Amino acid sequence: MSDWVEVRRGSYHDSVTLMRVSRSLSERPGVSGAMVAMGTELNREMFGRMGFEVPADAGPDDLVVAIRVDGVGVGEAREALDGLLRDASRPPAGTGVLGAPAPARTTGSAAARADATVALLSVPGPHVFPEAMDALGAGLNVMIFSDNVPLAQEIALKEAAARRGLIVMGPDCGTAVIGGAGLGFANAVRPGPVGIVAASGTGAQQLMCLLDAAGVGVGHVLGVGGRDLSPEVSGRSALAALAALDADPGTELIVLVSKPPAPQVADLIREAARRLDTPVVFALPMAGEDDLTQAAEKTVKTLGRVVPEWPRWAAPRRPVPVAGRALRGLFAGGTLRDEAEMIARGALGWDLEARGHRFTDFGDDAYTRGRAHPMIDPTLRLEALAAEASGGECGVLLLDVVLGHGAEPDPAAALAPAIAEAVKDRPDLAAVVSLCGTPADPQDRDRQAAALRDAGADVFASNAEATRHALSMVEEVPG
Repeated sequence: MSDWVEVRRGSYHDSVTLMRVSRSLSERPGVSGAMVAMGTELNREMFGRMGFEVPADAGPDDLVVAIRVDGVGVGEAREALDGLLRDASRPPAGTGVLGAPAPARTTGSAAARADATVALLSVPGPHVFPEAMDALGAGLNVMIFSDNVPLAQEIALKEAAARRGLIVMGPDCGTAVIGGAGLGFANAVRPGPVGIVAASGTGAQQLMCLLDAAGVGVGHVLGVGGRDLSPEVSGRSALAALAALDADPGTELIVLVSKPPAPQVADLIREAARRLDTPVVFALPMAGEDDLTQAAEKTVKTLGRVVPEWPRWAAPRRPVPVAGRALRGLFAGGTLRDEAEMIARGALGWDLEARGHRFTDFGDDAYTRGRAHPMIDPTLRLEALAAEASGGECGVLLLDVVLGHGAEPDPAAALAPAIAEAVKDRPDLAAVVSLCGTPADPQDRDRQAAALRDAGADVFASNAEATRHALSMVEEVPG
């Protein structure tokens, strides 16, 4: 076994591209480990934990390549790496440089050349503040995909936006739809009369997909960031988004979705919603509130439509539950996890952990430090699935799969074989999948559902229905 480490000075690629390159290299025959990343302090720690020695003078502006091979094969791996990086750097088809103006050096100067109203920023969180201020100064609404933005900077940005009559979506805003155009992790849904204000990315995606299944379109999804409804930020962007959608003649109904908000901020938002001309439906995964599916059904009914049977795909395999086995939820979406846990606590009581039931969000910062979100890289969740299946405690596996632009191109390609392997020698093990997507998504919801069903999982378009089905196979559920 041999290691090869190289530092490429001043060679920049974005983190998602490099994570995908690292994964592709790791899957090559003869490669037992690979990491390609910028030489930041965090990434240097990751290299060290993998056993690679990185030169001390490698800095955050340098590309660090580390590959471990079994025996020979370094040359082939290096050649593959160069090809992957070339493909990532290749400009889109139809673009060229002859006669083209020099690239803009700032967000503001780029805005001056384009008829744009929104700037999407995805740079390391500690460095996004001046770029966002530049965009606001140029009269642009701002979507901040970056996380780890200091709280004080978020508040300052949102106050600056309010003074200019603009909106800051984020920080840590992964999903938005502006006039039917999806930004970040967004599903392909029909346009229509619903506007969504979202302090939850996967919560917004679940609503979009259920409404699409009901034949109801979505015009705008304004993400506001997961901290917007905290006491400190106090709903600054949510209030601006509600006002903007209320003023939009094409929006007939607004849905506000959030992880559990601070009580005083929830009261503030509800009071603001009462003053609007446009009706507002709330979707908050907390006790006493509608779950996401109930909120979607309320939306459909308010618009005078008929609520459909939500799509589901039943596996031909019927597991035989064994008393005392636990439910383990392995989620990529934080709000989907929160909703599932809320429903479980309502059915089983609040001492879930004491009974062995657990719900894990693999998209939490604790799991994404130094690696891509599980909607892009499923490695950690697949490892957890295998561990749960091989242990003796788990009787029901509950997983979510979130489709759409930006997500893994074919999640069932890895997850379906893992489910099939998990249930192969466990007649007592049930697998349930909450599939958030639409037939028009690049991954094709129905094709994904068929693969997961054939692997042995019961598949539901509604996360709430998937959770209740999983709970029906746990012994402690009354009745």
